[in-house]
Amino acid sequence: MANADTEASGVDKIGLSVSLIWLSVMASTGLVWATVGGTALHVAFLLSQVVVISIVIWQACDPFAEAAQWIGMKFHIPGSVRGATLDAVASSMPELFTGIFFVVLAIFAAGDSAEDLKAAGSHGYGPTVATCAGSAIYNMILIPAICALVISYVRRSRPAIDIAKTVILRDGMWFLGCELLLIVFLFQNQMHWWMGVVLLVLYISYVRKLYADAGRFRRAIHAVDDHLGGKFAGLQTSQIEDALNAQEIRPSAALVEEVHARLSAKAQGEIDDIDEEGEEEPDAASALFGLFEVPLTSITAWLVIAFATVVAAASCYWLVEVTREASLVMNVPIFFVAVIVAAAASSVPDTFLSIGASRRGDDDGAVANAFGSNIFDICVCLAIPLLVGCYLNGWVPISLTQEDGSPMAGLVGIRILLLVLTVITLLIMWHHQRLTRGKAFILCGLYGIFVLYAIAGSLGYGVEQLIGNP
Repeated sequence: MANADTEASGVDKIGLSVSLIWLSVMASTGLVWATVGGTALHVAFLLSQVVVISIVIWQACDPFAEAAQWIGMKFHIPGSVRGATLDAVASSMPELFTGIFFVVLAIFAAGDSAEDLKAAGSHGYGPTVATCAGSAIYNMILIPAICALVISYVRRSRPAIDIAKTVILRDGMWFLGCELLLIVFLFQNQMHWWMGVVLLVLYISYVRKLYADAGRFRRAIHAVDDHLGGKFAGLQTSQIEDALNAQEIRPSAALVEEVHARLSAKAQGEIDDIDEEGEEEPDAASALFGLFEVPLTSITAWLVIAFATVVAAASCYWLVEVTREASLVMNVPIFFVAVIVAAAASSVPDTFLSIGASRRGDDDGAVANAFGSNIFDICVCLAIPLLVGCYLNGWVPISLTQEDGSPMAGLVGIRILLLVLTVITLLIMWHHQRLTRGKAFILCGLYGIFVLYAIAGSLGYGVEQLIGNP
């Protein structure tokens, strides 16, 4: 625990130093631009704001996550369910607020005619899709790559990220399924309100599946405990299979692996009870780079969540305005600005959450967080802005086409890249279920391809032009 506190303190000090530097950069760049003018300085000022925004979002989501974890543990919510709900909200809250603000600001700025509102709905939902899809690609590719690179340098005894099959087969496949459904929806000319409902139902089904898995796991470890009389030293998988079969519990490979890991931890004294998940309940929420700590109680935990939500919402509003202004200044479709800039800025909490998990030795948690956040991004962060946009537009569907009937700029490319990059990444993770430094560099290269797509699209060389769409 002391090592974890030391590492957290080190990250906080580095974060505070970087924040002060970037605040100075933003202030000086803004002052020079206001004095001299020029497009290049204006863009530099906007990008420096994005860095500061991402830091503010990170600092808002950190205490939110600690307070949410405290609440989840008080209500005895299983760790996997807590990760897919409370932790996912903590890390994906920026994508949700950013999507809502893109839609709401576009519609409120439109005229009163039906045509103006219809166009505004499309203009607002386009960057929402870009932000969530870009964030999903960032989370899926870059976060595991960053974790693998960090671990390869700081954890000499085991310099790679080990991934359990359960994470890939359950979380990875659920993400792939949600993604395929999203791509089917994006191939339509319009997004209807009921599509948002379908995505939300899919997310609820995922959480129910996690609850069922958690209950089955608890039954399994107690079945093995009763069968062996609490003697777990030298535990063999065959003993676990016999115990599960005796209780008529299907001994799948993934379940046997999980049970073996938990009972081995009990035998080695790493945990005191077989129901213990190995996580310590936080007693305080750290704020502002650890300079302040708020003791967590049933009242202060909710106050921390409320305050952090307000700060995150304000930061996301700022991010949306900066993204819109950058699009105008650079004369680039807002889709391509949002898919990189807004997506990366809103994914900062996920990045630090996964790095922290990997440095604590929780490799599965580091990767599962990325997949869980992506499922939340697709099923919730796209569904709620869609429902909000349809409601404000009199339940009129949101168009995914431009005035000439062609798909909105960037949409064709994101459909293709989202699926292709996901499949390649899952195959890389499945290979030996391990992420090494070499694989991390390959993943970084894949993200580089995605960045090149955004740059090419912003210059007018998108996939639409390559395949000859009108």
